[in-house]
Amino acid sequence: MIDLRFVKKLVDMIDASSVDSIEISSDKGMKIRISKTSQQRATVQLGAPMQMAQMAAAPAAPAAPPTDAVSAKEAAAAKAEMAKSRWLEVKSPMVGTYYSAPEPGAKPYLAVGDRISKGQILCIIEAMKIMNEIESEFDGVVKEILAQNAHPVEYGQVLFRIDTNG
Repeated sequence: MIDLRFVKKLVDMIDASSVDSIEISSDKGMKIRISKTSQQRATVQLGAPMQMAQMAAAPAAPAAPPTDAVSAKEAAAAKAEMAKSRWLEVKSPMVGTYYSAPEPGAKPYLAVGDRISKGQILCIIEAMKIMNEIESEFDGVVKEILAQNAHPVEYGQVLFRIDTNG
């Protein structure tokens, strides 16, 4: 069964973004395709691949203003999550202790809103008494710093979110 609230949220998110279309498939045989262009059609496939229903996808209408505070919060959260999904994540390449500055009391390497470039040092991770400088692999703007100075980090833990379009 399709959760219509989920489909409505997808339509609203596509409408508010620069993405033209999205297609989602599940392992249970369900497919959802949402597109802003009226020339394409949305396909919903349930159960076995032979059972297919097609619905015309009208161009997405402008999102109606939320009617209450809960709807406004949900809309804001959905927009924030969509923006975060476009940001690139810098993950810890090792287990160790995260340091935001080259030495205690020094200015941190980064702050939210800073523009970074490829090769720039983002932080230090100490592992087995060795200080490892973590460098950026791309250009962008720092949107989130998720690690805390002098706290342990795990392998693969997200340290930063970077907007490469900013």
